[in-house]
Amino acid sequence: MTAITRLDQNARRSRAVVHGDTVYLAGHTADDCTADAAGQTRQVLAKIDEMLAAAGTDKSKLLNVTIWLADMADFAAMNAIYDAWVVPGETPARCCGTVTLARPDIRVEIMVVAAR
Repeated sequence: MTAITRLDQNARRSRAVVHGDTVYLAGHTADDCTADAAGQTRQVLAKIDEMLAAAGTDKSKLLNVTIWLADMADFAAMNAIYDAWVVPGETPARCCGTVTLARPDIRVEIMVVAAR
């Protein structure tokens, strides 16, 4: 049986779950939600980089990215930061949509799955 490792766990969630050679990250949001969509995207991607490193992988091994925006008007600003962050030639499967996020000041939430 393949072990399951949970990182940064509390009663409700784990920020990452490692199962075999796959890493599943929870949705990540910015710590400073006074920032605009670009600023929040930068913060979220930095958190994803940190969590992937803690799980023994990195963004070059992304398999899937799910992005939720509070407002599709932020799509271009988010993409400008995301496109500069993602590894050229190693782009994951991706989807992006508009949802009502947990708090009105959250503009961006991103969830990823990566290989190790």
